[in-house]
Amino acid sequence: MERHALAHLIEQKISERFDDVEVVDFDLRKGRDPLLTVYIDRPGGVDLDLCVAVTHALDVLRDTYRLEVSSPGLDRPLRKPEQFARVTGSEVRVRTAAPREGRASYRGVLTAAGDTALTMRLDDGRDVTIPYAEVARARLVPTYDRLGGQRE
Repeated sequence: MERHALAHLIEQKISERFDDVEVVDFDLRKGRDPLLTVYIDRPGGVDLDLCVAVTHALDVLRDTYRLEVSSPGLDRPLRKPEQFARVTGSEVRVRTAAPREGRASYRGVLTAAGDTALTMRLDDGRDVTIPYAEVARARLVPTYDRLGGQRE
């Protein structure tokens, strides 16, 4: 199944059973024993009972994939504009699909998240705007405050 169709099916099955669960991302490892890992979130957090319930909601996929359901963690992936918008003001890491001006890896504070692009302030004080279409991978950088007083 192609990634877009799989994403649509995952979203559909979860939204049929849950009003407050967001599909943050998913990973698919192909091979002899394909593994599908679905990362979910909801206000108040994710617990084991929710992971089990979401696994049951995705039963239709268990014939094709080994299935894992998990919280996205502190270094949560960012894919959708609304996910970027929620973490504006936080430090993020972004890798572009192809180098932009000789650079493909960026780390800085997300200062804006529009409909088509994000803007971040790099450590050297420069601002860079990257269209979402050019983002290969993006993650939130865990910070001291989000860890509840613990170091990264």
